[in-house]
Amino acid sequence: MQHKKNKLKEKKWVLKSQATDESRAKVSEIAADLGINPIIASLLYSRGYCDTDSAKKFLYMESEILTDPFAIADMRAAVERIELALSRDEKITIYGDYDVDGVTSVCTLYLYLKSRGADVDYYIPNRIGEGYGVSEVAIRSLAEDGTDLIITVDTGITANDEVEFAKELGVDFVITDHHECRQVLPSAVAVVNPHRPDCMSTFKELAGVGVVFKLLCALEESYTKAGGAAAALAIVSKYADLVAIGTIADVMPIKEENRLIVSYGLKIIERSPRIGVAALIDAATGKNDAQRTANRRRKVKISSAYIGFTLAPRINAAGRIRSAGMAVELFLSESYPEAYRIAEELCDVNKERQNEENRIIEEAFKKIEENGYDRMPVIVLDSDNWHHGVIGIVSSRITEKYGRPSILISFEGNDPGVKSDEDVGKGSGRSIKGMNLVDALVHCKDELVKFGGHELAAGLSVTRGNLPLFRTKINEYASGILCDDNMIPTVDADLEIGLDDVNIGLADELRILEPYGVGNPLPGFILRGAILSEISPISEGKHTKLVFTSGRNTVVGMFFSCSPDSLGLYVGDKADVLFNIDINEWAGRRSVQLIVRDIKESASQRTLIKMEHERFYEVWNGARFSPEEHILPSRDDFAAVYRFLVASVRAGEDVLKVRDISRKLAQTKDCPDIGYIKLLIIIKVMQELNIMGINEIADETYQFKVYYRSGKTELDKSNLLRRLRSQQNI
Repeated sequence: MQHKKNKLKEKKWVLKSQATDESRAKVSEIAADLGINPIIASLLYSRGYCDTDSAKKFLYMESEILTDPFAIADMRAAVERIELALSRDEKITIYGDYDVDGVTSVCTLYLYLKSRGADVDYYIPNRIGEGYGVSEVAIRSLAEDGTDLIITVDTGITANDEVEFAKELGVDFVITDHHECRQVLPSAVAVVNPHRPDCMSTFKELAGVGVVFKLLCALEESYTKAGGAAAALAIVSKYADLVAIGTIADVMPIKEENRLIVSYGLKIIERSPRIGVAALIDAATGKNDAQRTANRRRKVKISSAYIGFTLAPRINAAGRIRSAGMAVELFLSESYPEAYRIAEELCDVNKERQNEENRIIEEAFKKIEENGYDRMPVIVLDSDNWHHGVIGIVSSRITEKYGRPSILISFEGNDPGVKSDEDVGKGSGRSIKGMNLVDALVHCKDELVKFGGHELAAGLSVTRGNLPLFRTKINEYASGILCDDNMIPTVDADLEIGLDDVNIGLADELRILEPYGVGNPLPGFILRGAILSEISPISEGKHTKLVFTSGRNTVVGMFFSCSPDSLGLYVGDKADVLFNIDINEWAGRRSVQLIVRDIKESASQRTLIKMEHERFYEVWNGARFSPEEHILPSRDDFAAVYRFLVASVRAGEDVLKVRDISRKLAQTKDCPDIGYIKLLIIIKVMQELNIMGINEIADETYQFKVYYRSGKTELDKSNLLRRLRSQQNI
């Protein structure tokens, strides 16, 4: 269900660079020297690669290196303890998280240790029953099962008490994590986290699986006595696909070391994916391996976007709705039929997740609109029946829509019949530039049971009794550091281009900038003044197909998660569009298309609207006008507007803006040419003669009510019309 009255929220467009004589000369030089499209050269220039040498190094990753894993604090201690466990044949348990980063971290370390002959198992807590992080209950169970060493992946940095508890049971801990550290670290054998204040590593932006990758490089170097480069190459060739999936899914910056690993990993997935990955790709496209071979289907183009929007949600769905162990078993599978069965189940679970997400989104938007939460610096919502595994996704959607931090808290799992102040709710939050969410939670720590996460995403637990004070304190904190400008949603764009620049050749050539991600985003473009020649609903109005025309050029655009009613634009309007370029492949044909990220009336159309508005008030205040301006309405004009308004009211749409009426009338068959000024005059006259109930509830926004009338209306009785006729030049 769509909120028809919920128009697109105005967003601020940020163009990364403005063309100058110097930049144009440099762009031309880069394009000529490297033999690339000037638009590609402009993109490189806008991203800081301002000469041929730096642009070439970026394109061919000549300056990307794998750094020394032993530069990360405690890495040597971690290697020594793991090697000791291997030599003693101790039982090792990998303790992971339930998201994609956690799952790939578990699988990567598990596969490596298995290849070394380790007695190794894994444990991932259940999101619903146990929640995030290391727990004493799990540690006791693992100790009773004979575990000697627990290695955490993508978790554990705040497990101070749990590590002490493990020591009492004779279990050692090696922590590998990438979340922000607190002031006091757990007293584990080793705490491997590049965000430690004392860590000397130069690259800090590793995902949890990236930290595991560095651990494997260190272990391989220690084990084989080979050089660091040879050890790293061996690990890259075996595990870069899993590292790439986890890094992309956890939205880590695709730069420096990450860019090198992700690039290599995507190539592995495209050329010879491991069984579990291949099965997931096949299940996502609805084809199993036998069908793919029989139909000679073209291979899927593997990109960071494909990982992020197609594979990652299916992997994540396991931990959100069921058990993350499903996804682990998929990647560890050595049988294609078994892997495909699991992959199909993950696809089904993902559909279940999507349905639950849509339900929560509807409820959340309703709460925000009814309670005015969007006027607060931080939107904090709670419910007794929201699924814990989905609220993080919904929080992202809310933050994106309203341009401010949001936190969703679910008290699901508590006794629904008896609400208590001691009920514990689990929350997930997302933030915006300008407010570190972890810092905000530290400010509110006295009201929280526990919390942890990153600058822009975090999890927490809070009691029902403390929730009101938590909401107050985090909003007080945000009020002190966020201004109104922070909370206007922004969309970045690299360049302004013309519609004639958008073609399949450019779409293909853009791929030389991959892999995309944070730090190297998918290029954004702005198109000015394109005519909207078609607007069509897709998927029952959830999405919108747009056709843009400029001169003789026409291109299709897709605006996902936006209904036609939310656009506030109509066929024939001139629009400015912010978009990414994509390739649509269907029935063996390839065509370029726009993926619309935002759209608004063009500046030229806004200028025209302003001029019409000003001209109306000139006429209203007595200015003379010529017949060529087509200002005076005829009886046919009145009849056309009346029929349209009656039909709208009977369809349940009784509140309309003058501008919207004008645009919709222009699309009506056999409708006379009724411009803005003439339409406003018709409404004023109908109001004067009481032809309809007309109440102006906002600036040029009216509520209409239909009266039952018999006989013709005598328009000549209108004093307004008589006055206007006297103002028209003869």
